[in-house]
Amino acid sequence: MPLVAHSKLPTFERLREEGQNILPPGRAIEQHIRELHIGLLNMMPDKALEATERQFFHLVGEANQIAQIYIYPFTLNELPRGAKAQAHIEQHYSAFEELKEKGLDALIITGANVTHPNLSEEPFWGPLNQVVDWALENVTSVLCSCLATHAVMQFHHNQRRTPMQGKLWGVFNHHVVDRHHPLVNDINTRFDVPHSRFNQISREQFDQAGLKVLVESAEAGVHLAVSADGLRVVYFQGHPEYDTISLLKEYKREVMLYWEGHRSEYPPFPDNYFRLRDQAILDEYQDHLFSAKTAGGPMPEFPEALVTASLQNTWHDTAEAVLGNWIGTVYQVTHQDRRLPFMEGVDPEDPLGLRGA
Repeated sequence: MPLVAHSKLPTFERLREEGQNILPPGRAIEQHIRELHIGLLNMMPDKALEATERQFFHLVGEANQIAQIYIYPFTLNELPRGAKAQAHIEQHYSAFEELKEKGLDALIITGANVTHPNLSEEPFWGPLNQVVDWALENVTSVLCSCLATHAVMQFHHNQRRTPMQGKLWGVFNHHVVDRHHPLVNDINTRFDVPHSRFNQISREQFDQAGLKVLVESAEAGVHLAVSADGLRVVYFQGHPEYDTISLLKEYKREVMLYWEGHRSEYPPFPDNYFRLRDQAILDEYQDHLFSAKTAGGPMPEFPEALVTASLQNTWHDTAEAVLGNWIGTVYQVTHQDRRLPFMEGVDPEDPLGLRGA
């Protein structure tokens, strides 16, 4: 929660210039302390549906310990679902039309499974476009994760993602580009973020779209950017929501795809993730698997338990800090009526007052 500049103490202005959220007394008086309502558009395929749901609930829940937050998961009817996932959705998820009627303060959009070279051919393309168009008019801030970032960049800025030479996969070091933006206030100036993708939006494309890059990596490119107004749309290319074991689970899935003949080459290790001891264990497992495959025997049991205990998480604390800053910033400017995006006196084109700073 922000500090209130209840006096002319110079420290308040100094902190504001450094990017910290400082609330003027007049704005503080107008604020009515209430809960926040955040939508979670979960477009992930069935196998990752509940895991992604838990990851974002976990991250949002730990990012802010003061505001009461209601999260409403929903999905798109056009996405194909199996019986189990559909039952989970029908029992626990909200309908988009209901959320439109009641309103949201903020919206998080997950990634999705891609099966076509052009995103516009995917079944989620039209419905996602409709959700985003509604949110840009009615929601204070939209946070896009990975594939959602690529989709919004294409249909709102005509910036198409480009294939990379190979899969960008692992944990990569990043640095803060703009240290004074409220979303990166008081976070580590260097920190790690997991990535897992075959395509990217380059720094040049973000610049051409008129967006503000806040965090990037020499190896992984842009991770965090915001719309020109500083808040309305937040773009992630990485996966700060990942659990410690997420990349291990993904590596295991790739190994199984190799065993089943769905990929021709044995998967490489995610970069900067497994320790040398773990790599040795997994290399030995690879030898056993090759032998079993040659002999026509069953697939050896994957040594997940031997590796899990030594995995290191070097990104979650900073991810919480960024999400906490986002939630706190939304809280400062959102309207008491969650059907309206901003409180009176807030300029939708410059909600954080950054353009005149």
